Amino acid sequence: MNTTTNTQQTNAGSDQPQPADGYAGNVSPQLAWQWVQDGQAVLIDVRTDAEREWVGYVPGAVAVAWKQWPGMAMNASFDEQLRAAVPVGGKAVLLCRSGVRSVAAAKRAAELGVEAYNILEGFEGDVDAGGQRNRVGGWRFRGLPWRQ
Repeated sequence: MNTTTNTQQTNAGSDQPQPADGYAGNVSPQLAWQWVQDGQAVLIDVRTDAEREWVGYVPGAVAVAWKQWPGMAMNASFDEQLRAAVPVGGKAVLLCRSGVRSVAAAKRAAELGVEAYNILEGFEGDVDAGGQRNRVGGWRFRGLPWRQ
């Protein structure tokens, strides 16, 4: 496990944003969901269409892929789609598989003037000792709403 992952796991239960470089901060899945429920933030799912279809999705999340499958090419419409999803002056919480791709997306969102937060652990969390996800952190592991 790398240092970033360990830090993400340690801070995942925090009820306060953690500082970040280049975007507003990192938040636990629980805090992100609280903000979404309270109408304080828009949940942006930056995973590929295939990931949402095959692995599951968060009801009400706005799908704005950072990269597209197959080939993981950058989504040329990311900026336009993000601006359409987040009101001017609004806050966004960004979700990917493990909380890594969403960092890059949060940095880009911040460049566009969005108050953007990365959701620590992502949708599936890190891999465990057996190489499987959904057992060490993540949106699903934390028992937050999702569907398949």
